[in-house]
Amino acid sequence: MRKAIIAGNWKMNMCPDEAMDLVTELIPLVKDAPCEVVVCPPYIDLLAVGKLIQGTNIQLGAQSVHWAPKGAFTGEISADMLAFLGVQYAIVGHSERRQFFGETDETVNKRAAAALAAGITPIICVGETLQQREKGVTDAIVSKQTTAALAGFSAENVKKSVIAYEPIWAIGTGKTATAEDANATIAVIRKAVACIYGDKVAGALRIQYGGSMNPKNAAELMAMPEIDGGLIGGASLKAEDFAKVVNYL
Repeated sequence: MRKAIIAGNWKMNMCPDEAMDLVTELIPLVKDAPCEVVVCPPYIDLLAVGKLIQGTNIQLGAQSVHWAPKGAFTGEISADMLAFLGVQYAIVGHSERRQFFGETDETVNKRAAAALAAGITPIICVGETLQQREKGVTDAIVSKQTTAALAGFSAENVKKSVIAYEPIWAIGTGKTATAEDANATIAVIRKAVACIYGDKVAGALRIQYGGSMNPKNAAELMAMPEIDGGLIGGASLKAEDFAKVVNYL
């Protein structure tokens, strides 16, 4: 059985005081959650949030990670730096990083590998644009992104990773793939992994849905056999909303 994982991606929101208020409110609301709970605040909040969630069932995530251990990479942050702060997860290759900051399949692979080397679990994002979906190439796109992201990984590192299927057309738009469509695409992702690593590894890999999961649709999406959690954007910025998603049962 794959344990579900629901992660909140706060994106560029919340100063430390706001972050601490949110997490303080969230802690009692998710203490009995049926899944792993992760919050991914901006870098400036990691220290404060990390201290607050010590001893709770909430885990700490970052929104990206660089592949180099150190160097002249202005504005980036290394896996060792994140590990020092107690970060356990790192989002890699989010569509906004691909769209606005030049992420490629190659850099996604390098970032994910660096995270794993530091003992951090990468949440590797894949997904198609609306144009690609309308052309009927969704399966080809997500399969290509998945295999590229995992290139050179051992079977054990694949099983340690998390993939998030995030249809780009559904992020921040309020649009959501039907539960059946999301489940079918995640099955395609799992099949792409199985073709390289076998059914056992693919069956152990957790794959989230990341396209506008919210309190209204979480239960339906989480009931799908291929969906192992969610990467939550807007709904993670309010403790009550995020708690409703986390407590989807």
